[in-house]
Amino acid sequence: MARLAVAPLLLLLLLAAAAGAAEGLGVNWGTQASHPLPPKVVVQLLRDNGIKKVKLFETNLDAMRALAGSGIETMLAIPNSMLHDIAQDSGAAEDWVKRNVKRFDFDGGVVIKYVAVGNEPFLGAYNGSFIKVTLPALENIQNALNDAGVGDRIKATVPLNADVYNSPAKNPVPSAGRFRSDISGVMTDIVKFLAKNKAPFTVNIYPFLSLYLNDNFPLDFAFFDGAATPVHDNGVTYTNVFEANFDTLVAALVAVGHGDMPIIVGEVGWPTDGDRRAKSSHAQRFYDGLLKRLASNRGTPARPSQHLDVYLFGLVDEDQKSVQPGSFERHWGIFRYDGQPKFAMDLSGQGRNTTLVPAKGVQYLSRTWCALNPKASRNDLGKLLGVKIDYACTNADCTPLGYGSTCNGMDAKGNASYAFNAYYQAQSQKDEACDFQGLALPTETDPSTAACNFTIQIATSAAAAVRLSVSAVAAALVVASVQLSLSW
Repeated sequence: MARLAVAPLLLLLLLAAAAGAAEGLGVNWGTQASHPLPPKVVVQLLRDNGIKKVKLFETNLDAMRALAGSGIETMLAIPNSMLHDIAQDSGAAEDWVKRNVKRFDFDGGVVIKYVAVGNEPFLGAYNGSFIKVTLPALENIQNALNDAGVGDRIKATVPLNADVYNSPAKNPVPSAGRFRSDISGVMTDIVKFLAKNKAPFTVNIYPFLSLYLNDNFPLDFAFFDGAATPVHDNGVTYTNVFEANFDTLVAALVAVGHGDMPIIVGEVGWPTDGDRRAKSSHAQRFYDGLLKRLASNRGTPARPSQHLDVYLFGLVDEDQKSVQPGSFERHWGIFRYDGQPKFAMDLSGQGRNTTLVPAKGVQYLSRTWCALNPKASRNDLGKLLGVKIDYACTNADCTPLGYGSTCNGMDAKGNASYAFNAYYQAQSQKDEACDFQGLALPTETDPSTAACNFTIQIATSAAAAVRLSVSAVAAALVVASVQLSLSW
């Protein structure tokens, strides 16, 4: 009897080990990095972790070649910078479809499912720049897909931020959701066009930003474990902001006559650095709850017993993303910049204490860091250090030095070494990148601390030391300058 009992147990263990990602789960693959992982490594990383869907932010030729034959369902993307041209010229839309869709749409090619037309084009930060061109661009792309004979299986959609809808202040519940008054007309027209072409509505939902933008937002309501004080809406109970936000959109769609429209969550995630609320423990808690919800196919109160199509944001950290929204922008990855997992995570949603499969075949630069020269004179430190730190952080990622971040709390010497090393690695360890007029020296002794990792960059032919704008690192510069003004 004991021997017979072992077989089912072994079978269950094998099935658990082989479990892939939860149904409907995809991931965003961003490439705004000084040293991006090679596309072939990324595609293998996706496959090793059972991720069958990916969303791109541009149609990168190398990425498309790597995806060819992988069977991974792909959402292509048209950047906002192209919306005006495509909106004004149907020929431009046809050319784009020819070059980026038809070129890879063959047996053994890329499994293209959607084309994302723009990305959050109605954000307030754009000052209405794309309000008049988004719908015409969407129409031209879908019409071009139809004319190319693929429109029945490849749909155009527009990833929109969750701020395109809201509930009135006098009745702040999901069932009162409506599209934002200043764009209600164009949003209604977009929804009608999507419905006509049987295309989904795509929305980006970020519980982290609800917490980041409002100090009074209840922390537990950002998660899924039921610890929050619930929100009641005409007999319906909400215990997390994700479902409340999603159902606010459902109500807005109902209000314009399309309550049954398919919805894709184009981005959702939690950053792990760059802010006091952006940490691995919170990210792990968030993903654990989200993935269990997806695996259960419980849906939301407004759409019960339905699986949700969700793309996690993002795959890997990107050290060249703009930090205008916040320093956390460079730390959204479920993997580090080099494809190494950050924390335990079960993509199947079964709640197992398991780790993601790391990237394979990653090549690193030599085990050499750049650190503050211990023999630098007090006079040189006083005159030059602040300027050199500013220069290093303008051209590399110093966001982990910020308040509440992983490297915050080191002494001034540690901050200086971190900045110098960040620049040195961004410059692919060029000899001249670790000097700073004698203030820095290369070292083979790892200066990392228990909390702060001094990285060694990956070796990649695509590495490019691109100068970052001062505004993109303003927060890090302020923190570094303040801390480095400490006396030695």
